[in-house]
Amino acid sequence: MAQLLAVVGGGDLSTHAVLAAEALRKAAGRRNTPITLELRGKGASGNPLSDAAIAEARAVLLVGEGDLGEARFGALHRARAAIEDVLTDVNAVFDRLGAGAEAPSPAASAAATPKKIVAITSCPTGIAHTFMAAEGIQAAAQALGHAIRVETQGSVGARDALTAPEIAAADIVLIAADTGVDRARFAGKRVYATNTKAAIRDGKGLIATALAEAQMQAAGGTEATADGPARPAAAEKQAGAYKHLMTGVSFMLPFVVAGGLLIALAFAFGGIDAMKPENAGTLGYALGEIGAKAAFALIVPALAGYIAYSIADRPGIAPGMIGGMLAANLQAGFLGGIAAGFIAGYTTRFLNRHIRLHKNLEGLKPVLILPLLATTVTGLLMVYVVGVPVAAVLAALTEWLKGMQGASALVLGLVLGGMMAVDMGGPINKAAYASAAALLSSGVDAPMAAVMLGGMTPPLGIALATRLFPSRFTAPEREAGGAAAVLGAAFITEGAIPFAAADPLRVIPSMVAGSAVAGAIALTSGVTLKVPHGGLFVLPIPNAVTNVTGALIALAAGTLVTGLLVGLLKKRAA
Repeated sequence: MAQLLAVVGGGDLSTHAVLAAEALRKAAGRRNTPITLELRGKGASGNPLSDAAIAEARAVLLVGEGDLGEARFGALHRARAAIEDVLTDVNAVFDRLGAGAEAPSPAASAAATPKKIVAITSCPTGIAHTFMAAEGIQAAAQALGHAIRVETQGSVGARDALTAPEIAAADIVLIAADTGVDRARFAGKRVYATNTKAAIRDGKGLIATALAEAQMQAAGGTEATADGPARPAAAEKQAGAYKHLMTGVSFMLPFVVAGGLLIALAFAFGGIDAMKPENAGTLGYALGEIGAKAAFALIVPALAGYIAYSIADRPGIAPGMIGGMLAANLQAGFLGGIAAGFIAGYTTRFLNRHIRLHKNLEGLKPVLILPLLATTVTGLLMVYVVGVPVAAVLAALTEWLKGMQGASALVLGLVLGGMMAVDMGGPINKAAYASAAALLSSGVDAPMAAVMLGGMTPPLGIALATRLFPSRFTAPEREAGGAAAVLGAAFITEGAIPFAAADPLRVIPSMVAGSAVAGAIALTSGVTLKVPHGGLFVLPIPNAVTNVTGALIALAAGTLVTGLLVGLLKKRAA
């Protein structure tokens, strides 16, 4: 039966947008009019319009502002309304939809023409979101009839790297990344940048928006024009301090992983005293030197250098790393490194934009003028202004975390564990993860245990629920439960996203509860973790995890809580 469609876009998905969708649903019921609704926005979590629903529809109502994915609707009749109009007089809005509709917008018509697209996806850890975003873009492009090539910048570097001829032939470049991406090779191409979540949530809408709003990339990789940003205004708002921090974290993680595992192996081969001077020359001592005095020594400089790189591109790396080294020498740790990275990045970007030289001397800016001036400013601020107070704050924080016990450990474990399940790889999850990973460089390894166990719990709990309560899930969901278990064992929280998207009000609170339990048990039982990833696969490594038994108990308890709550709260599958 032909039906009406409605898309409600509320930006951050405010309460008003949800109320407008409910008002439309009730009004359609009173009129005996079939309607299918979709909520779009930063907080939207499910029920996108299917291709079948769009094909059978006779009209679509576009409510609110922002990206409503209009290109999907082709020549379908449409009408528009503000959220306020729906809340004020929903019947008038329905009458407007029935009276007629407008022609498709030029952007929608342009999006319908086959295009050649090249894309890059990347996330801080370079694992789940990177490849989920790539799959989302590829599937959407194929469904829309566009030719596409996607380069993934993952944990082992770039895969399926774009070639120069492919870039030259492309109509647009689409970047879906939560970290900084070097754009120098895209000079002269139309570029649109956003985050990975947009690609995962609605690939078709993202491609339509990119085709309409992509802007020309100028040479140099950081600016589109002399005065304008290289990314559209909407994307520019999203690429603030959080994205710069995540870029630094993504480059820092390999140093943390390598250093932590090497230190653990040093203890395995040489005992707890392996790194004492009297053991010099032994294998354990050598491994400890590599891990502690080489890999760990570079953690803060790498963090600071690549925060600055995200802000100012390549000219920011040297000032950022030097500022990070000063932070480490001043005992300001990762907090000082973060401060140094932002100081170096914004200083370099300011100088780059405001220093104007003759074209014959322009080549001196990136190799001489910017590194010298930005490093001087960053270094002096670190030595005389930032370093000492930040070092005092870090010392106090470190002592408090190391001395945690009882109620304080319980509360911190509940908070960190719960944060990992709130948005499963989103900003809240990444904030907890980045904080715990950074604390490893200061010798505080308990929060990392709560974070990893809390992050493993959601997909493992979902997998358990599909086995204990099969009637609550559809056949495809039961099959996906096995994949979720594997992802959970590898500490890939995103394995729970499809289940949360299908039933967020019941599934997400269940996962948060289970992850909070896992984190609380981990911290109260003294579990520590020296590496920031790996899941169950790091447990057999000697000394990588302290109190393995406690870790397994925490994981089992959190998984059981999530599994039982999901099974009890979810309705029986149709």
